[in-house]
Amino acid sequence: MRLRLALIAASSAALLSVPAPAAAAARTYIVVMDKMKFGPLPAGLRKGDAIIWVNRDFLRHTATAADHSFDVDLQAGGKAKTVLKKSGAIAFSCRFHPGMRGVLQVK
Repeated sequence: MRLRLALIAASSAALLSVPAPAAAAARTYIVVMDKMKFGPLPAGLRKGDAIIWVNRDFLRHTATAADHSFDVDLQAGGKAKTVLKKSGAIAFSCRFHPGMRGVLQVK
């Protein structure tokens, strides 16, 4: 009986000492604003990833999330970084140009 308890205790300790899988490292993606539209949106986004928004247009643009989770305002030639803090479908648009819109799919 003592041997059985000792084996159970040792097995339990061994299971508890197994490290948890490491979380995937956050990645950084670039989305370009040019010719009055957002460029290709990255696939495989995860919570904690970052997006660098780059305005290559000659007009001021924003990338404004409908749920208010991010809002960047960029002069022509500007850039800004946003960290994705939630998962799900995040609709966004330019406040100045309503035809500029997209949806980020974040896991």
